[in-house]
Amino acid sequence: MFRIISGKWKAKKIAAPKNFDVRPTTDFAKEALFSILENKYDMQSISVLDLFAGIGSISLELASRGCQDVTSVEMNPKHTAFINSTASDLDMSVQINVQRGDVFDWLKKFRNKKSFEIVFSDAPFEMEEKKYHELISLVLHNKYLKENGILIVEHQSRMKLDHPNLIDTRKYGNITFSFFEPNKQDNQEL
Repeated sequence: MFRIISGKWKAKKIAAPKNFDVRPTTDFAKEALFSILENKYDMQSISVLDLFAGIGSISLELASRGCQDVTSVEMNPKHTAFINSTASDLDMSVQINVQRGDVFDWLKKFRNKKSFEIVFSDAPFEMEEKKYHELISLVLHNKYLKENGILIVEHQSRMKLDHPNLIDTRKYGNITFSFFEPNKQDNQEL
């Protein structure tokens, strides 16, 4: 169960089937994250890539806040079906494009095709640290971020993601958001 915090569907509770093994971002952390994002971006005019979308907590929050271009990548077919049906029920199907697939394979397949203001990743907490670094590298080296873009990686607070592009970390209990800026040299080529 999660709640849409703000926008058109403010306070709407979304209940996932009981057999879904998911860990939606807490309301507290989500509220803090969106406060940061809404100070930097106009939600109605940006493109967002939501990696490891789970049951769509972040994607649906973005759409509720007016984001017209959300791409959600999730491997579990039950989860992608849930995001699609929930988006349809809330009249967000045009805003949310759900892609079923392994995030790493998807990032390799679609490199250099489209750039986003925000790339958000909420990988399973049990993912190895080296896979987090692979993910960061795939996003930063394949022009997934626009020049004013930001990669946000949600991870366990006990893990520290050191990287030259790391510009900020925000800790909310046992979860941390690490913020990464785009590679400067890659953007000069655009």
